[in-house]
This record gives sequence, structure tokens and C-alpha cells, in this order.
Amino acid sequence: MANRKKGGGTVEAVWDLCEPIVKDFGLELWDVRYLKEGAQWYLRVYIDRQEGVTIEDCENVSRAIDEPLDRLDPVDQSYCLEVCSPGLERELVRPEHFQRFEGWPVMVKLIRPLDSGEREFNGVLGTYENGVFDLWVNETDVISLAKKDTVFVKLDDFDDDFGGAEE
Repeated sequence: MANRKKGGGTVEAVWDLCEPIVKDFGLELWDVRYLKEGAQWYLRVYIDRQEGVTIEDCENVSRAIDEPLDRLDPVDQSYCLEVCSPGLERELVRPEHFQRFEGWPVMVKLIRPLDSGEREFNGVLGTYENGVFDLWVNETDVISLAKKDTVFVKLDDFDDDFGGAEE
């Protein structure tokens, strides 16, 4: 899965092209991913806004970036362009994502299990600094995890007695 730091120049070039266009629509560029699924390559541009993203937002951004992307031609092979919302269980990728959603419930999957054998966690996101975040796994226990050691960190829509920010 590509993000700004992984996936080389393609993602970086698309990010730089799309970010000002997305901002012109009053939206935030959440992520850019260039990946292969089956035989098809996809260039996915994820957009967000505090109030949520509409289908019209996705259509407008898609139309606005289509021609500039064709001119930039950042991809050697054919691909399918998708502009979409990151969704309710969005993956937290950039430091800004972790800071924005501090206090929210998250799901975490690690690349390798901890010494305890645990690899998957649900908890409340604590502070994030220098690539390390705190995860409150209950009201008294917190663990510190490095983002680089995770498969993913996603928002979690669990309904539990513990944790979570009020919307």
C-alpha cells in the first residue's frame, strides 16, 4: 500500500499536484495510493472534510484533477483513477491524522506480535510524537507503539464502556 513516503515518485508527484486543487474545494487531501489489485492498477485519491464528503465532492475533484494528471503523466501504465472518502474506519497514515484523532477509538494490527503474543489491539489513541503513539487498551493500561511496526491503525466504531471522543 503506497503512501507519501512509500511508493516512490508517483505518489509524491500526484500528492503535490492534487493538494492545492483539493484545497480549492474546501477539502483536505487525506491520502494518495497507487496500487495493483488483480490485473488492474489504481490511483486512489482520498479526500476529507470535517462535515464529511459527498459524492458530488468526489466527482468535482475527479473532474478537476483528471486533465492535470494527464498532463503530468506520473504513471507508466494504464490505471483507474478513483477519488473517494477515507471512510468511517479510515486508516491513520500521516502524523496529522494521529494528532487530529487523539482520544478516538482505534484498531491496531502489528507486523509482528509483542512479547506477550498479542498482535491486534482495540483501544483509544493517545499522543503521537516522532512516529510513536500511545494506545490506551483500558482505563489504566497504555502501551507505546511505533507506527513503522504496524500493518495499520484505523479508526474504530466500537460501542464500548471505555473510551472514545465525543463527536
